[in-house]
Amino acid sequence: MSNRERIDIHNDASEPVYGAGVWHFATYVDRYATDGYGEPRTVLDAIKLAGAVGDLSVLDLNWPFPPGDISTKEVKDALAEQSLRAIAVTPEFYTGKFAKGGFTNPDPAVRRQAIDLVAGAAEVGRELDVEYVKLWPGQDGYDYPFQADYTDLWEKSVDAIRELAHAHPDLNFAIEYKPREPRNRMVFSSVARTLLAIEDMGVDNVGVLLDFGHSLYGGETPAEAARLAIARDKLFAIDVNDNFRGWDDDMVVGSVHLLETFEFFYALHDAGWEGVWQLDQFPFREDPVEAARTGIRTMRAFHRALGYLDREELAARQAAQDGLGAQRVAKRALFRALAESEAQ
Repeated sequence: MSNRERIDIHNDASEPVYGAGVWHFATYVDRYATDGYGEPRTVLDAIKLAGAVGDLSVLDLNWPFPPGDISTKEVKDALAEQSLRAIAVTPEFYTGKFAKGGFTNPDPAVRRQAIDLVAGAAEVGRELDVEYVKLWPGQDGYDYPFQADYTDLWEKSVDAIRELAHAHPDLNFAIEYKPREPRNRMVFSSVARTLLAIEDMGVDNVGVLLDFGHSLYGGETPAEAARLAIARDKLFAIDVNDNFRGWDDDMVVGSVHLLETFEFFYALHDAGWEGVWQLDQFPFREDPVEAARTGIRTMRAFHRALGYLDREELAARQAAQDGLGAQRVAKRALFRALAESEAQ
């Protein structure tokens, strides 16, 4: 069964399924507050907090499960206790151990460790009945001119994911692209490069996870990026958040680019995409449960606004490339829905 088919089964047409990365409820550190923001939490603690949100149905889970000594059974039991399910597993092959790359590491032994780690995550994913394995190859790339052979980096990345896709034909793999960080330049840095790599892989079970904030940060228009992936039937999943475009801030959904976020969800809806609306927020200084509720409340307003949108008038404005007129149509629907949401 394909990823699209599985998601449709779980999706109520009247309301999107809402999800989150379990790290939304973790303890954060940065290069200044190395002691962390908040008390240390295990994945089990994070799952319990996710359950307290009330509107979440699914979680994307890091693997190995933090702090590393937690079994799959413990995680399954914790999810069941909170009436949650795992939609994805994200293998951590972007840590310091892979500083010179996971799939692209110059040491063949380390490259094999990265591939084996993802394969291990895939087995855990099967046990959790996930819909995809998320690949975020954050250390695959380069930092300086002349540092790397670009063709070699590309081929190693493509070959590794092709190998994993062939070895696990019953699972989907979703590549989360990002322009930079932790490497100054990442191999999978844009929707176009990622789609081109997937084409080079020649497999059916690899697609794109489009992170709204990564798309903003990379200078893309997220709605346009989504349509490119959907047109090739390769948009397997989305993560939503916000930022100021200069960094991957992972702020609460709609807190900065409200109209562009609405356009993003309009693009998904207009193309008939029915996947999970999934949070990837990092509430460093905010209460994680309230941050999740705020993000979902805003997404619910977007969903309601889609029903208020005058599509005929919007199509006419777009056909004339009347930017201000098209925005008036969108704002009427969006502001009405937001006002109703805040009044509840």
